[in-house]
Amino acid sequence: MAHKKIMIVAGEASGDMYGARVVDEAHRLDSSVRFFGIGGPAMRKAGVETIIDSKEMAVMGFVEVLSHFGVIYRAFNTLKSILLKDKPNLLILIDYPGFNMRLAKVAKRRGVKVLYFITPQVWAWHSSRAGKIAKIVDHAAVILPFEVPIFEKVGLPVTFTGHPLLEMALPTMTRTEAFTSFALDPSKRIIGLFPGSRKREIKELLPVMLGSAEQLQSRFDDLQFVIPLAPGIDRSFIDEILKKSGINVKLIEGKNYDVIQVSDVIIAASGTVTMEIALFGVPMVIVYKMSRTTYAIGKHLVQVEYIGLCNIIAGESVVKELIQNDANSENITAEVSNILTNKDYAAEMRKKLLDVKKKLGEPGAASRVAALAISMIEEGDKN
Repeated sequence: MAHKKIMIVAGEASGDMYGARVVDEAHRLDSSVRFFGIGGPAMRKAGVETIIDSKEMAVMGFVEVLSHFGVIYRAFNTLKSILLKDKPNLLILIDYPGFNMRLAKVAKRRGVKVLYFITPQVWAWHSSRAGKIAKIVDHAAVILPFEVPIFEKVGLPVTFTGHPLLEMALPTMTRTEAFTSFALDPSKRIIGLFPGSRKREIKELLPVMLGSAEQLQSRFDDLQFVIPLAPGIDRSFIDEILKKSGINVKLIEGKNYDVIQVSDVIIAASGTVTMEIALFGVPMVIVYKMSRTTYAIGKHLVQVEYIGLCNIIAGESVVKELIQNDANSENITAEVSNILTNKDYAAEMRKKLLDVKKKLGEPGAASRVAALAISMIEEGDKN
């Protein structure tokens, strides 16, 4: 009997993490399923044949995508060719909308069923796009409860899976063990620096964060700084930036959630990590810089007031966002100082972040997506 084949596409680090969980759960349900497509180290470990590494695809912003157009174009043509010549039983798309929507069109023409997990953010851009998605996707697996009625309205079968981070964002040790493991001083407060998972954003944001660290160090005598190394980023790349700053920072590999749980305040690049931090209820400030063109286009098109998902879900500015020119060391220092000195302000932020967590459903998103995938294949076999 031929193996069932699923093409799976995750173009970024977060999608790689989520995809690996889905693959593991699918293999528990049906060990004969073979996965291949675009992914990173987590998906490879789960047994996915990664034809293209997701680290080659991980770019953000209109201008930045154009600069990587050749790589992305070749990757698309490779998967398109496979879809046309060697029809898989199912295509699972994870986030990464610009690329994945185009691939969904190819799959639709080929008669391949499409399951989209973490669908394009139509609520942020334009809800009319939901109708376009319904024409090329067979089932939407959404991670935010308010996405369900948007897709139901256009007749697309939709399942609210809950957020995958609910089962993933877990520390591997106690706070005491983490302090010992990281050689941190328990008598001092910890400021976490999370400059992102892409080289471009780290190069842009880390020096600004370190500038703030220097200012904070001059204001407070009980601070220590830590940076968790993002997957796929060479330690030497971070070390070079740290050397120029002269700030004493602990660089920790592979323990993101343990770093989050011991942090008193975190300075974070906008992205998935801000949701992870929110799940721990740790006060933070969100920072981001992008090219002027990307920012100008985005400001014109985006229909939401905030960029941080925790703020979007809360419907208010729970966490301060410092974007573009506002993302400077002085502004970051002022906000972190406020959190460190104003106990009521910090406590209210923690409470509201944990309220956001309650809105994200129950753990088990990956198993729900895997069950959907297997059922879609079985339905296809019957037809």
